[in-house]
Amino acid sequence: MKRIQVSLDGIAAAYQAVRREAAQRDVEKEARVIQIIASVREEGEAALLRLGRQFDCPTLDCIEMTADEWDDGIRRVGEDERQLLHSAASNIARFHEKQRRSSWMDFSEDVVLGQLLRPVERVGIYVPGGTAVYPSSVLMTAIPAKMAGVQSLIITTPAQRDGFIHPMVLAAARIAGVGRIFKIGGAQAIAALAYGVGGVPPVDMIVGPGNTYVNIAKRMLWGVVNMDMLAGPSEVCVLADETAKAEWVAADMITQVEHDSECAAYLVATSPGLADETVTQIEVQVADLPRGSIIKEALNRHGAVIIADTLEQAIQLANECAPEHLALMVKDPWSVIGAIRNAGAILVGNYTPQSVGDYWAGPSHTLPTGGAARYASPLNVDTFIKKTSVIAYEHSAIEQAGRSIAQLARIEGFEAHARAVEKRLLG
Repeated sequence: MKRIQVSLDGIAAAYQAVRREAAQRDVEKEARVIQIIASVREEGEAALLRLGRQFDCPTLDCIEMTADEWDDGIRRVGEDERQLLHSAASNIARFHEKQRRSSWMDFSEDVVLGQLLRPVERVGIYVPGGTAVYPSSVLMTAIPAKMAGVQSLIITTPAQRDGFIHPMVLAAARIAGVGRIFKIGGAQAIAALAYGVGGVPPVDMIVGPGNTYVNIAKRMLWGVVNMDMLAGPSEVCVLADETAKAEWVAADMITQVEHDSECAAYLVATSPGLADETVTQIEVQVADLPRGSIIKEALNRHGAVIIADTLEQAIQLANECAPEHLALMVKDPWSVIGAIRNAGAILVGNYTPQSVGDYWAGPSHTLPTGGAARYASPLNVDTFIKKTSVIAYEHSAIEQAGRSIAQLARIEGFEAHARAVEKRLLG
């Protein structure tokens, strides 16, 4: 893990340490995704089955989960686990319900201006498979969509080696109101959702995280359908002063890099002693963790400890980082929060680990990564809402504004625009 002390190494080195390098284009992977997309469009279900057998389940014979399979899978979920999902779902629904907004109209004597808010009709949710299970991602994507009024939710997720989907994913999907589940993973799932092939209906929007191939496919098919974001590897930045507990700081840094070796963790501290103690604590805690090798690799490649001269400087570095998760572990975090401009989610105080946000509190854990918090928002109800402008002019209104409109049109060289207005002026 990098160690940078601003007073010795300079602020430029600190800024460089907290910036994630932009993902480099991988020409070979892009070519493979282009080939997959073409195969899915041309061959439909045959391509989906072939690719599913190649990458996921060698005996895959049906891409859609049947009602009986779904019910059987849910019966394998214990009551305690089922209640956990219901409780988390309730928190997520309660939070996102507050984000709902209404259409509006402003009426004056001769002009009506307004905005209609309408949900997209059909959403595809990609749920990763691989080395972990993500029922939480099902809840965190499907429930905001439901709160927005989306009528049709479809999940694609890679089948396990035995051809089934993990029971917890199935239970979360049922709780969240998902209508159909397809056993498709990777770029082929994104293509199937975008174009509607092999029995998979075409969707209006695709949401959910995925691997490199999934993100390449999302980028390539953005415009065919809408996408939520290109969610990359997870990241956390802990902003801490001398009052923070090193054991907890270390635990929070480890939390996100547990996902994948491409994830990142940063500590921006005002205390050299806390920084050194945190590094020691990380070594102690990683030693007995099941995914310890992944954590070590991630921290070696994408970890940094930065010692700032002042709290103000530490805040500047945190804003430069624009992390997915920002943990405020300082004496008075509420006095700091107003200065934070760039973060996907802010975890305030010593008793708010990222796990609270990832599983329980309510806000969606689908967050902007790779510095995208400078301009992007977490997945939320508005993600699924279309806004349509409404304009209505009476004769008196066009009579008052018409000549100005025609003049602007002619300045831009559009005579037909000008004449369309002037015909109304003539009656």
